[in-house]
Amino acid sequence: MNHRRVVHTVCFIAVGYLIVLAVWLGWLVEHTPPGTLPYQIGGLLAAFGSVLGFGMAWANRPTRAERKLEKHGLEGWARIDTVTPLRRTVDGEWAKLALHLTVPGSDSYSGRIEYEIRPEYKDKITPGSTVTVLVDPKNRDRIMLCP
Repeated sequence: MNHRRVVHTVCFIAVGYLIVLAVWLGWLVEHTPPGTLPYQIGGLLAAFGSVLGFGMAWANRPTRAERKLEKHGLEGWARIDTVTPLRRTVDGEWAKLALHLTVPGSDSYSGRIEYEIRPEYKDKITPGSTVTVLVDPKNRDRIMLCP
């Protein structure tokens, strides 16, 4: 999960909602038919929840670079040489991985990446194990693990 994108999205939606709420309270509420106030409040809350849900779905999608790498990347494999924990995160543990990469059609090479290890992949991402990777054909330093 990209927490920075989620926070930015929630803040943007909250500020937008406050602007809509200010316009509604300052001008529109005076010009609405009597007896419709509860429905208007319900509609505003429903709109806020819907926009927030769509925004969270948008914030959690892969970045453009990740989607491009998934579509055009060369599939290979990597042997994990070392795993150096850096810090704990909400979803697992951020670690620096030293890899020995093999991509068919080219020479093997070494690389390093920082990767968030989720609890469900903790057993697969250990020194000595082999994982599938996608490598950018134009920049071999851009690597995506596919555990």
